[in-house]
Amino acid sequence: MKRALRAAFAAAGRRDGIWRAYKALDVIARCLAEPLRVADLQRRAESEAELAQQLSPALTVLHGPFAGMRYPAARAAGSALIPKILGSYERELHPVLERVVHTAYSDIVDIGCAEGWYAVGLAMRLPGVWVHAFDTDEQARGLCRAMAEANDVADRVQVRSHCSEQALLTLALGPRALIVSDCEGYEAELFTPEVARRLARHDLLIEVHDRVDPALGPRLRERFAATHEVVVVDSVDDTRKLRSYDFAELEPFDATARRRMLSEGRGMVMEWLFLTSRHRVGEHRGGVENAAVVA
Repeated sequence: MKRALRAAFAAAGRRDGIWRAYKALDVIARCLAEPLRVADLQRRAESEAELAQQLSPALTVLHGPFAGMRYPAARAAGSALIPKILGSYERELHPVLERVVHTAYSDIVDIGCAEGWYAVGLAMRLPGVWVHAFDTDEQARGLCRAMAEANDVADRVQVRSHCSEQALLTLALGPRALIVSDCEGYEAELFTPEVARRLARHDLLIEVHDRVDPALGPRLRERFAATHEVVVVDSVDDTRKLRSYDFAELEPFDATARRRMLSEGRGMVMEWLFLTSRHRVGEHRGGVENAAVVA
């Protein structure tokens, strides 16, 4: 911070001093705000953990395709905990997931696995499947391993760090895999045309981060158009969730609290791409609610 202050004062005598001073002061403001932000996040995490244990004392998921999955601790990595414990998390995808768990996949690849919501949940619902879980965050990887152990699937869930294009191209997969991706905008760099061709016989479920790049969705659809049928699933905003998601566990709470508990913090409507290999497209047609098929 001292360095930033010196830069701000030194910039005053320069030709571009106003802009430099503004940038330096902006850095100072961020430095001052960071401890407050961290403290606020800590308070919210503690409050969320208490509420999660109130809803489900054993920290087992209450509803949805992964009902019964147990959290070893009241912690989630990079996402809201309450919707996961409740089972409302990414409910828009539940029809897709029900199709997934009735499909004979040999492997699941989870890119951006966080604490293991999909990696462990799918391992539980698909006995015998091998799960390759990737996350760049060390803490998330530790939570994922703990979740796999808590749910007796650790022998089939291999947790790794970064999933690069090369890692995906060389990953040994069985005859039919599902790739689940939530990698915060990295999907355009990861799913190159070469990767798309190599995954022609496998299925994918990709969360598209259009806030990073508005052209991401169209670009990905184009890359897989020749080999996959594309189903687009839109996210539901928090107000619609409040009006349409009916969980008995939320009845004691007022509307403001219910909305906060159901919120996943997206800030905008997002979309997922469910990409089904055209080699077996007939096995997945129809039945996906709130979705549009892109030819």
